[in-house]
Amino acid sequence: MFPEVPEPALAELGRTEGGADTLALLIRDQDTRRLLLLRAVLDAVQAADPALCPPAAKARLRADWTLLTEADRATTPAPVPPTGAAVSESRARAAAPGPVTGAGVPGPPPRAAGSGARGWGGGVLGAAGVAGSAARVRLCHPLLGPWARRCLAALDPRGRVPADERRRELACDLDYFSAVAAVAAARAGIGFTTELTARDGLLVLPSLGALRTAGPRVRVAYGQGRLTLDRTSVFLEHGSGAWSGSLAWTSAYALPGLVPGAAPVPLDDLDPYRVPPREPDQYALSGPAAPDDAERKRWLQSWTGTAAALRTGGEGRLTEALALLRCLVPLEMPPGSAGRGSCSGTRREAFGALLSSLPATPAAFAATLVHEFQHTKLAALSELVELHRAGPAARYFAPWRPDPRPYDGLFQGAYSHLALADFFQRRALGGEPAHSESAWAQYARYHAQVGAALPALVASPDLTPVGRRFVDEMAATHERLAAHPAPSGHTARAQAYVKAVRALWTQRQPRGESR
Repeated sequence: MFPEVPEPALAELGRTEGGADTLALLIRDQDTRRLLLLRAVLDAVQAADPALCPPAAKARLRADWTLLTEADRATTPAPVPPTGAAVSESRARAAAPGPVTGAGVPGPPPRAAGSGARGWGGGVLGAAGVAGSAARVRLCHPLLGPWARRCLAALDPRGRVPADERRRELACDLDYFSAVAAVAAARAGIGFTTELTARDGLLVLPSLGALRTAGPRVRVAYGQGRLTLDRTSVFLEHGSGAWSGSLAWTSAYALPGLVPGAAPVPLDDLDPYRVPPREPDQYALSGPAAPDDAERKRWLQSWTGTAAALRTGGEGRLTEALALLRCLVPLEMPPGSAGRGSCSGTRREAFGALLSSLPATPAAFAATLVHEFQHTKLAALSELVELHRAGPAARYFAPWRPDPRPYDGLFQGAYSHLALADFFQRRALGGEPAHSESAWAQYARYHAQVGAALPALVASPDLTPVGRRFVDEMAATHERLAAHPAPSGHTARAQAYVKAVRALWTQRQPRGESR
């Protein structure tokens, strides 16, 4: 079912590159995996103990899936006739979403040739890819991945969370999926009437916005381009967001497309699954931000010049960002940064999402995209091929972190820093003279850091044959970059920095455990 990675694509990725075909391969595979993950949630819900997931919740999920299937088949939004075309909740509950086995649980999907996974009645779990269907856009949205993982954790009978807590969390999570289905149907132009559940006084409709409400249940109806949420009228906007004259409504916000003609990029500060749970780690991401109008303007100012900054590091960096970025999640500025630093990250379960505090400049925004999308590419590739079999022990020196790293963490960090070295060298060689000194300094530092990490990567006996070829491409790229060194002062300072960091790191490690 999953595609093989051609050698030219593997070589491209090893150089931290990726043409349109290679990126499309990763994207198709990730979208296929997302649909299979959602299928796993649907099957797990149907098989769940009624004490954990009661029959009414199972029926509601099937109703939501029926609505999604109808949205998937409506390839182009069309006006809904005023009578006779609404999909009532009672009809949705009665409709079976596809082939059914003896106990009323959907049967297994037939295997699809190539990529893709067909689901109930050939519905939304069809050929992978988010283009052309409002339902698939919602199902392959990055932040639905964390939702699905959370549901599966709650449904796992081996979980350590008490049953009562799992039941409450699962009920809340399944209520959210009803909002996903409602949004997909509205985007597809399908009329419906249903009830949705607010969470802590807020009903979030993904990609549209959120309604502040006093009651837990909200009656939602759609028809003729208008959503009615109890007594609040909301009008859908193209692409992202929805307008309402009610002060209780907050519209979703999106930045303009990275280049003219590109889709807007959601700046999602509403989705309840947008950030991972906080962990007691000094390198954990900062908390979620809720930008006001002034802060959104600052995001827009940094974003506006990002495409041009990406181009100075090579046209491929812009191609990469256009292909991989599906949404931005704003984070608070790191403590003590005074507006000069930022933090960012990606999540394996949220392909296409970039979590970041506000980058100070378009160049900083571009560097953040370059850095984080290497993690996205490498994580996606690692699901297609096994690159190494190293364990989780944290024992490797990484010049960008003061703590020991596991082999996979070293791999990820070296890969992203190699891409940054390439990016800043290209900026230094072809950019404006006013920015060349800064670009050379950053190139020299990233190149020296990767040089310090590569020996441990290359020498590992845990690399698979595919991983060996990949790391060899990384090493060859590092050597190629060295053919155009930074001015000697920048190089000397970078090497001295890495040497000092290594000495300090070695002093902190137990004898015999440093690498």
